[in-house]
Amino acid sequence: MQSTDWPPEHSQALGEHLARGLSFARAAKALNAKFGTAYSRSAAIGRARRMGFGAAPERPDRPSGPAPIAKASRLEKPRRRHVPEFMRPMPAWKRKKMPKLRCVEIEPRRLSLFDLEPGDCRYPYGGEEEGEAINFCGHPKRPGSSYCGPHFHLTRGPGTAAERAAGTVLLRLVTAA
Repeated sequence: MQSTDWPPEHSQALGEHLARGLSFARAAKALNAKFGTAYSRSAAIGRARRMGFGAAPERPDRPSGPAPIAKASRLEKPRRRHVPEFMRPMPAWKRKKMPKLRCVEIEPRRLSLFDLEPGDCRYPYGGEEEGEAINFCGHPKRPGSSYCGPHFHLTRGPGTAAERAAGTVLLRLVTAA
């Protein structure tokens, strides 16, 4: 941003250009060409107002040439709006009581969050009742997962990874509605 202090010769040249009827944009261009500055149209307007010029240079009252005529619409009837499939409203589904999923193959160690080590299974237990503490399985986890082997398979449903991800997105949409 440039300083608002214009040298007197710049201010004088701006006044002369505006007195000759140049627009603010052309006056700024002329100043930039003459003095090697980078004044914008807005800077010229601001300086002119501070100098007391206030209004813009005289403009003709009527524009030269006929007024533009609006063309008639080519469409006789409005187009039907196409709504993409992913933006259409989802049908309302009734909530279904989900069974509690617990793994019968393994007895959890039931560690608190603070007792978990970096290599422990993070499958949660508890928390169904108000005020009930949540604890975690705690057995050694499977490489590349947050869960031990049995809990890893318990959390993965049938289908490919993309199908499981799509099911998760649908579940989020249903719970958001």
